[in-house]
Amino acid sequence: MPVPAVAYKLDFSDHAGEVPLHVHRKGQLILALRGAVTCRAGNELWVVPPNCGVWIPGDVPHSARATANACLNYLFVAPGAADLPDTCCTLSISPLIREMIERLARDCYAYPPDSHVARLVRVMLDELACMPRERFNLPISSHPKIKLMADALTLDPADRTTLKDWARHVAMSERSLARLIVQETGLTFGRWRQQLHLVVALRELASGEAVQNVAAALGYESVNAFITMFKKALGSTPAQYFAQNRDF
Repeated sequence: MPVPAVAYKLDFSDHAGEVPLHVHRKGQLILALRGAVTCRAGNELWVVPPNCGVWIPGDVPHSARATANACLNYLFVAPGAADLPDTCCTLSISPLIREMIERLARDCYAYPPDSHVARLVRVMLDELACMPRERFNLPISSHPKIKLMADALTLDPADRTTLKDWARHVAMSERSLARLIVQETGLTFGRWRQQLHLVVALRELASGEAVQNVAAALGYESVNAFITMFKKALGSTPAQYFAQNRDF
């Protein structure tokens, strides 16, 4: 008998896991309980730090890669079963929803429509639809010149090549390239690169990497400069952010 939602737990404590590009009819929420996972869906890269989830509607091609210490819950939602967004997004996940998904992943793959579990699922989906969105995504354009830059900076996020130098590299004027980046990503070059740093930082810190190492890998001249960027973006220092999430 079809059910509105099912959940599965995956533990990657012994190895990093990668799921290649695929698609399915049901919508999927990928919830990070420990570690982090990065997903590619549409023209964006999404990072899922602890106690957040990325929502991927049904029929949207996507891939995912988990850090070596990750523990994830996958929630699959049948079409029309919940009032969830029709585009990919990162959602905050409350302790209540986290525990409900955990219960579903632990105990129930099939359940009668009039059962206690079915009522729990109904409440869980209603609560999930109310969760606020977070800005843990990086727009990635398919335009060849922007993609060239994005691939290079994703591979080496410490790269500090200026917009002027990039313009020379892709054979455009600096002004034209600046306009193209905004047109394709919705962000200025500086904001796009900062968002890349935030996405990479969340992934690496969630995997257990030290703040000092992450700051160095992103090319910051000091740990304080990195912490200032992180706090400006998320409202707390890395230590505070992950301590708050552990308290869930």
